[in-house]
Amino acid sequence: MGRYRILVTGGAGFIGSNFVRFSRYLGNDITVYDAFTYAGRYENLPRDVEVIKGDITDYDRLKDVVQRIHPEIIVNFAAETHVDRSIVNPEPFIRTNVYGVYTILKIVKEFGTRLIHISTDEVYGDMEGKEPADENTVLRPSNPYAATKAAGDALIMAFHRTYGVDAIIIRPSNNYGPYQYPEKLIPRTVIRALNDIPVVVHGDGSQRRDWLYVEDTCRAVLTIIEKGVSGEIYNVPGFNEKSILQVVEDALRVLNKPKALIRFVSDRPGQDRRYIMKGDKILSLGWRPLVIWEDGLKKTIKWYLENEWWWRPLLSDEFFRKDTPW
Repeated sequence: MGRYRILVTGGAGFIGSNFVRFSRYLGNDITVYDAFTYAGRYENLPRDVEVIKGDITDYDRLKDVVQRIHPEIIVNFAAETHVDRSIVNPEPFIRTNVYGVYTILKIVKEFGTRLIHISTDEVYGDMEGKEPADENTVLRPSNPYAATKAAGDALIMAFHRTYGVDAIIIRPSNNYGPYQYPEKLIPRTVIRALNDIPVVVHGDGSQRRDWLYVEDTCRAVLTIIEKGVSGEIYNVPGFNEKSILQVVEDALRVLNKPKALIRFVSDRPGQDRRYIMKGDKILSLGWRPLVIWEDGLKKTIKWYLENEWWWRPLLSDEFFRKDTPW
């Protein structure tokens, strides 16, 4: 694999920082550009990487950075991602996930830089009772987060067709692994179970997701950088479909905690029953997920057990109350 000069926007978040570490290990020249909102942290990043604080909606700031470092590729992980937050207040999601993508597109159009944009399987909407989505499946997002990601994807494809922008969209399934913010299912479950606090499951927990270890996502992105075709969309499935309840029960088993910790609460608005994708295009490039579920879950849990210094400062006292409906 060749070595590249890469600007990673949103590189201090969960998947972004894992990509930075993995890509840097392989010898790529990495610069991180991140707004450092609640989920982006300097502690997520290796010390030998240049880090610039900035918002992707700030055209002048981002343009100055691109002019200075001349990246061959921009990999955009920058996004507001939490569905529950998008339901409470969609505005930051529209700003970052739509206008922020537009700002990046203006810059890559001006400088001729290649854009690798990280989207999500949630743009396809609820796949309950349907065939797994391929890259041509009609987008039917169900919540404000997914809708803004779909809008960003549409802008990218329009800029590719209208202006010839060199861009590729990647749609991974549900990622898990180290450095994931505690609001997400697996770290939230692990931390609450460690503290013998009830673990919340929305609805009956039968909603199904496809789980992909974050290191496999990083390898997929690098594979697409190396072999992907401009203007294409690539699904990145984990081929590891499990219900929310299965995931929680598996985490409790690894932690040797009782299922009695599980607390069922009312389902959230706009909840999709199932996300599932085909992955023929990414498989044709030679990529395969290498980390099986049991190994990935154990590695993830081990990381949270050994890195309380990382997650403890992120949590308020409210998180640890037994009656908190997380």
